[in-house]
Amino acid sequence: MPQSLAHIAVVVRDYDEAIAFYVETLGFELIADEHQPAQNKRWVLVKPKGAGTTSLLLARASTDHQSRYVGDQAGGRVFLFLQTDDFWRDFEAYSAKGIRFVRPPRTEAYGIVAVFEDLYGNLWDLIEFSGAPM
Repeated sequence: MPQSLAHIAVVVRDYDEAIAFYVETLGFELIADEHQPAQNKRWVLVKPKGAGTTSLLLARASTDHQSRYVGDQAGGRVFLFLQTDDFWRDFEAYSAKGIRFVRPPRTEAYGIVAVFEDLYGNLWDLIEFSGAPM
C-alpha cells in the first residue's frame, strides 16, 4: 500500500502573518484558506511551488500550551527541509527578502545546504541535493 505525507502542521501565532511569510517571502503557494466557524479556526494550507504534494497546515495556536511551541516545534533542531533545484538563486532571493540564515552555506557530500529561520524561529534547511535526495 503506497503512502505519503499529506500535511505537516506548523503551529503559528496568527494565520495572516504566517500566510504572508510563506507566500510572499518564501514564494509558497496558498492551497486553501477556509474558515471553520464552528471550531473558530481556519484550514490554511501552503506548499512550495513545484511537483511535491506535501503541504504545511498553518495551525494557529489556540491554547497557552500550544503557544509555547510556536517557533520551537523541533526543540531547537532543524525542523523542515526545503529542497531546491538552484540553491544560490533561492539563497540570494531569501537573503534579499530579509530571511535570517543562522548557518552559512556549506558544501557537504550530499549537496549544498544552509540553515534559516522562519518568522517564528523554527529552523529550516535550504538544500540542493547533489544526487538523489537522502
